[in-house]
Amino acid sequence: MVDSWNPGQYERFKSEREQPFWDLLGMVEPGELRFAADLGCGTGRLTRELHRRVAPKKTLGVDSSASMLVDCRSFEEPGLSFELADIAEFAPADKLDLLFSNAALHWLDDHREVFARIASWLAPGGQLAVQVPANFDHVSHRLAAEVVREEPFAEVVGEWERGVPVLTPEAYASLLFELGFEKQRVQLVVYPHVLNSFEDLIEWQKGTLLTVYRERLGEELYESFLQRFRERLEAELGDARPLFYPFRRILMWASLSL
Repeated sequence: MVDSWNPGQYERFKSEREQPFWDLLGMVEPGELRFAADLGCGTGRLTRELHRRVAPKKTLGVDSSASMLVDCRSFEEPGLSFELADIAEFAPADKLDLLFSNAALHWLDDHREVFARIASWLAPGGQLAVQVPANFDHVSHRLAAEVVREEPFAEVVGEWERGVPVLTPEAYASLLFELGFEKQRVQLVVYPHVLNSFEDLIEWQKGTLLTVYRERLGEELYESFLQRFRERLEAELGDARPLFYPFRRILMWASLSL
C-alpha cells in the first residue's frame, strides 16, 4: 500500500488541528522527566514543542509515515530524535516517564489491548496523555463508509471496512482504573470549526479520514471515489457558507503511583 499521508494536506488546517495538542499538553504534570515518547508525531513540529515545554532529558517522536517524517530532521535538537515505526509494533527501548499521543491511537484496533500495552511501557510515576477523535458518526464518516460499499469500489476493498475502535469517555476512565493508574482525568471536548463550505470539509478529510480509503483503492480509483463522495456530501449538506463543523475529541491523562 502507498503512504497516503501528505504533510501539506494535513497542515492546511494547522491552527484548528493544533488546539487539542495544546490542551492535552496542558494536562501533563511538570516534573523531572527522563524519557518521553510521542506516538504519531507527524511532521515533528509539535513534538519539538512537547520536548521544549515538558523538558525531558530525551524525547522520541514515532510515526509510521515516511512522508510525514521528511521534515523531522530539521526539528531535531539535543535530546530530541525521531523514528519511523508502526505504532502497532513499536516498543520503547527503556521505560517511559511520559507517553504522549495526539490524534493517532484511533488508527489502531482493540483499545483495551493497546492501552494495556502502552501502559506497560511506563516507569513508576509515569504519565499517559492521549487524545483521540470521537466524531465517527459525523456525516462525512458515514458517507465515506457508504460510498466504498458501492461499485466499483466494493470489488476492490472486499470485506474491509473502517472500524471504530474508540471507546466512550467513561469506558476509558474505567480502563485506566483497571490498568492501575492512581490519578486520571478524562474529558470529552467539542471543538467548533467554521469552514468556508463543504469543499473545505472534503479538504479536511483528505488529510485524515480519507487517507485509509486512498490506500485501499489506489490512486486512479480513489479519484472516482472522491468525486462520488463529494456528490453525496453536497447533496446532504447543501451549499452552506460558512459550514459549521463541530468536532468531538476525547482527552485523557493518567499517572501511575511512584
